[in-house]
Amino acid sequence: MLRLLSLIQRPFTLDLRALALLRITVALVLLLDLGIRSTDLEAHYSNLGVLPLPVLIEHNWNPYLFSLHASTGLWQGQALLFLAAAAAAVALLLGHRTRLVTALSWLLLVSVQNRNPLISQGGDDLLRMLLFWGFFLPWGRVYSLDARRQPAPEQLTYCSMATVAYVVQLALVYWCTALLKTGTEWTQDGTALYYAFSLDQILMPGGRLLYPYPEVLRGLTFAAYYTELVLPFVLFIPFRVAWWRLLFVVVMYGFHLSISLTLFVGLFFLINMASVLGLLPSGVMDWLEQRLVPRAQQLAPRVAARWQPWQQRLRTWQPAVRLRLEASWNLSQSQRNLLRGVRDGLVLGILVYVCWWNFDNITSPRWTMQQPLRWLGYLVRTDQHWGMFAPTVFKDDGWYILDGTTTTGQHVDLNRNGQPLTYRKPDAVVALFKNDRWRKYSENYLFVDNAYMRPYYCNYLLRIWHEDPSRPRLRRLDVVYMMEKSLPDYQVSKPTREVLCSCEP
Repeated sequence: MLRLLSLIQRPFTLDLRALALLRITVALVLLLDLGIRSTDLEAHYSNLGVLPLPVLIEHNWNPYLFSLHASTGLWQGQALLFLAAAAAAVALLLGHRTRLVTALSWLLLVSVQNRNPLISQGGDDLLRMLLFWGFFLPWGRVYSLDARRQPAPEQLTYCSMATVAYVVQLALVYWCTALLKTGTEWTQDGTALYYAFSLDQILMPGGRLLYPYPEVLRGLTFAAYYTELVLPFVLFIPFRVAWWRLLFVVVMYGFHLSISLTLFVGLFFLINMASVLGLLPSGVMDWLEQRLVPRAQQLAPRVAARWQPWQQRLRTWQPAVRLRLEASWNLSQSQRNLLRGVRDGLVLGILVYVCWWNFDNITSPRWTMQQPLRWLGYLVRTDQHWGMFAPTVFKDDGWYILDGTTTTGQHVDLNRNGQPLTYRKPDAVVALFKNDRWRKYSENYLFVDNAYMRPYYCNYLLRIWHEDPSRPRLRRLDVVYMMEKSLPDYQVSKPTREVLCSCEP
């Protein structure tokens, strides 16, 4: 019986150092995400931007969502919340009060994602879930400031329901991504990547190089599909676990690196690459530790010296919290076992719920999770959908023209810094987007169901344009989309002009 239990546990036994590396990279991604989002505080999160609070509540809300960022329509208030999120992410990076700052980081991430769902992409779900499961993982046990206040762990391996949830979550991401790709271009024709690389709004130089070779694209399509469908099974093989995990990590790094070189996916590839680091086997961590820890030890005294004054202030500001935390360290063994049992039971229940949610996404309506049961997923944002390029690849390609008519009757393109209007296709359509958040917003802008959002973007553009007195005054702005359908066999469709919205000062 003990041997069977050990066999079952093997795929879910992780190295504490790998979990610490997962924590560090997640914190770095959080800081990068905050940095990118902060360049659009007014545009994406204030009432002067493209989604004012009343519009958010009316069209993009349900009663189970929460958002601290929805408590103010001022960009200054958003800036304060962003600073709080950055501070929590830095503390997570350093491993200070790790469990507390993990919860704070998750709370603030959910909050900012709920504030503007029109700019969310698939990687956001995964980043949110990494923080959620991270709260139950001991990813601050080593390589952290917290570890300096505790004795060294007796062993560097760890297994619990939280590690099970982490491994299963990674598998669900790829299984569901594959199972949702039901279109023939993925399963039969092998043309999915041809259509993906036909989308100029996301095409990167690597994709441009591969695009002229249909047989290569066909092979890569099936390789991508079956990698997502089959490879996660290796995470559950109880023999030669270290070898299978290393294979999974290496393949996924190559997979997502190739995606980043061919398609404009924002932070999606970085989030996925960070997510698998907790799987690194002990042998790899030994090798990394021998090379990286000596350098880190040279840096550690400097970091600790700079952090100590802030640490003293935090202890002064939060004495009650500190005393409760310190008291929790003195629990008896029986109390610790009871708490661990409660925690594992809670994690198991949530994991079953998450599996059910994902199962519901890929099955027929007779298995549908009833709406009253979805409130928990929305409340704690364990809701997830991994439909990347599924069930088929989007084929409505094109580019935006922001046709501004000046008071003298001239036409200028705001999307090209006020240059004379032209309908010629840009050499690099993807270069028109400031970042992937704006690209995602422009994609949602096309859908008829989102027609309500169009006037707010149009009026925002007018206001921003007129804030610069050196620019010519506009008496009208037309948001134009030059629709270019992706056709099979390298056929080229003639672009059609569609006016999505018009507004006047």
